Amino acid sequence: MKIVTDCAADMPKEELERLGVIQAPLFIQFPEGEVNSADISADDFYIRLEAMRPRVPTTAQPSSGIFADLYRNLARTDKDVLSVHISSGLSGTLNSAQGGGEQVAGEATVNFWDTLTLSGGERFQVMAAALAAKAGWTLDQIQERLKVLREKTEVIYTLDTLEYLARGGRIGRVQAIAGALLNLKPVIRVDVDGKYSTVAKGRSIGKSMTIIAEHLAGKYGNAPVWVTALHGRFAEKAELLAEELKRTLNVGKLEVMRISPVLGVHTGPGIVGAAVTPMELFEGLESRE
Repeated sequence: MKIVTDCAADMPKEELERLGVIQAPLFIQFPEGEVNSADISADDFYIRLEAMRPRVPTTAQPSSGIFADLYRNLARTDKDVLSVHISSGLSGTLNSAQGGGEQVAGEATVNFWDTLTLSGGERFQVMAAALAAKAGWTLDQIQERLKVLREKTEVIYTLDTLEYLARGGRIGRVQAIAGALLNLKPVIRVDVDGKYSTVAKGRSIGKSMTIIAEHLAGKYGNAPVWVTALHGRFAEKAELLAEELKRTLNVGKLEVMRISPVLGVHTGPGIVGAAVTPMELFEGLESRE
């Protein structure tokens, strides 16, 4: 079985290759032309993003035709495909994938999975699917594990400014101005419906990172967890958050990674947060009796 995802999963190229995961493009549309988010480095992206202020680029999902071509190519070696994507509550990518699957009916058997999340949370589900597929798990077994991962994984972050959310139409300009005047740094999580919800609003990035740590400690207690600290161009803050999470959680595995430029369009460079999941959900993925 082949595993397909999209670049909102924030998976490094070497990880995609190691796991044999095929990544569909997500596009960033600059005034001078469209680029595949996977083809631009994070630093180059943020330089271009800030240079075009007050304008903002837009993002676009792959067409159903792109997905159809991708599935058709995969069917030459394996007709069974599981396509695992960014939350349908945040993007139309899953709809495009399903449209592509309809176009190749009879050529490939494509099943779809809505992660109801993005970034590091989506990555955990894609990784689990790929490892399980390599170990010969059935589709039902894989989806059973993905369901539990989806329920027990948390993606939570804070933003230095609401400017980019406002410029991209994600929140109102009045709300953004009010947040700026009060110097509020919202703490946002991906809810069970696959959409954003606000947990709290700190008066500084440091306070909001403490709120994130407290929220995660309340959710996971002393259970061993896999933590991925995430940022746009906030490496120092991400390291500080990672250290705070090491103090407050039972961290079994810790990484610091950058979010995809296609997600950075809506957040700007000043994003820091984490994706967290129980370590036990990756146990036994290498084989199953």
